[in-house]
Amino acid sequence: MAARAGVAKQTVYRWWKTKTDVLLDAFLQDAAQALTPPDHGDLARDLRAHLRQLALFLTRSDAGTVFRALVGHAQHDAVFAAALRSGYLDEQRRRDRLPLERAVARGQLAAGLDMAAEIDQLVGPVYHRVLVTAEPVDRAFTNRLVEAFLHRADAADAVGAGERKSG
Repeated sequence: MAARAGVAKQTVYRWWKTKTDVLLDAFLQDAAQALTPPDHGDLARDLRAHLRQLALFLTRSDAGTVFRALVGHAQHDAVFAAALRSGYLDEQRRRDRLPLERAVARGQLAAGLDMAAEIDQLVGPVYHRVLVTAEPVDRAFTNRLVEAFLHRADAADAVGAGERKSG
C-alpha cells in the first residue's frame, strides 16, 4: 500500500497504526461524502433518495465492500468495534436523522417523534440485508421502508390529534 502511494511504510504507520485503521479512515471519508441525505423539502422524496443511496453505497461501491470487511473484523476486535461505532455508526445515525429533523422543523412531522426508533426501522433493514441475509436491497424494498414509516407517522399524527381534541 505504501509503495503504491509512493511513500515509506513508516510514513503510513505514523498516521495509522494498522491497515485496518487506514481502511477505516478512508471509509469514513467516503461515507461522509456519499451518505449525507439530500434536502428536497419533501420528506418522502428525501427518505427515498437517502435509503436508495445507502443501499447502493453498501452494495455496489468499493466503500461498501470495505464496510462489510470492517464489520467482520469488528466481530473479533472489541477495540476496533468501538472505533467503528464511534467513527462511523454514531456519525451516520446523526446524518440519517437529518431528513426527519428537517421535516419536524417544517411541521411535516410531530416534534415528539421517537427519532432513534424510527431511524432503526428505516435503515436497520438495509443493513440487515447487506450484512446478514444478502437479499436484494432494491428500490422497491427501500420504497416499502419509506411507505411503512410514512404510514406510522400518519397514524401517530392521527392519534395525537385525537388526544388533543379529547384533552
